[in-house]
Amino acid sequence: MNGGSDIRAEFAEPTENLAFDEALLRVAPSAPVLWLWRNPVCVVVGRGQKVAREVRVAECARDGVPILRRASGGGTVFHDPGNLNVTLVLPGPPPRPLEMLGLVMSAAVEKLGLTPNLGERGLFVGTQKLCGFAVFRTKGGLLAHSTLLIDTDPSRVGAYLTGPPPDPKPLDSHRSPVASLSGHGLSFAEGEVESVVRAAAVSLLGPLEPRPPSPAELDSQRTLLHTRYHYDAWHTDGRQRQP
Repeated sequence: MNGGSDIRAEFAEPTENLAFDEALLRVAPSAPVLWLWRNPVCVVVGRGQKVAREVRVAECARDGVPILRRASGGGTVFHDPGNLNVTLVLPGPPPRPLEMLGLVMSAAVEKLGLTPNLGERGLFVGTQKLCGFAVFRTKGGLLAHSTLLIDTDPSRVGAYLTGPPPDPKPLDSHRSPVASLSGHGLSFAEGEVESVVRAAAVSLLGPLEPRPPSPAELDSQRTLLHTRYHYDAWHTDGRQRQP
């Protein structure tokens, strides 16, 4: 794969980031697209999940932590600036949707000095989860994204997410002990982790040209903000607003 893009974009609001994340797939790129981004503090549930089963709603309300929904499946995650989000969009229908992103994240974690263990539901170091994965498909391609805990405090994750429910359902999150890179004794200069992830992606995908968002991507982001991410019902129960 050649001729891909490395998007350089920052948005202040988590809703803008989630909308842009989805927009990268909606424009149906013809080559791989990589986007590295960080969110302010928030909790993000998967597309079909029930907020009440996943989130400590009262604690989030008390501390002013937004509860948001993304377009992809997978489990609920805690975002903060210590958590790097890695979005990879691939054209066409890859037969194993998480394979390439899993390879990218495994290569990056190895370069960062740890031994990764890649499973179906994430990337682990020992028994502790370091990266989670989720995917979203359209006819034109696939979006796979991952979180990489750099220096997020694991206790904050448990403070806002529920524990395993007594009556497990198919869409419930699968909770695992988590640890950040710093929790494994590593520290990095500003931007160093991003550089390592980009290098891992290039080694597997070929050249990725840095560029700003395209007009089509920003137009799609605006539409998605209106129909989903600036619409409260989307975040509470997955309902969309008409364009």
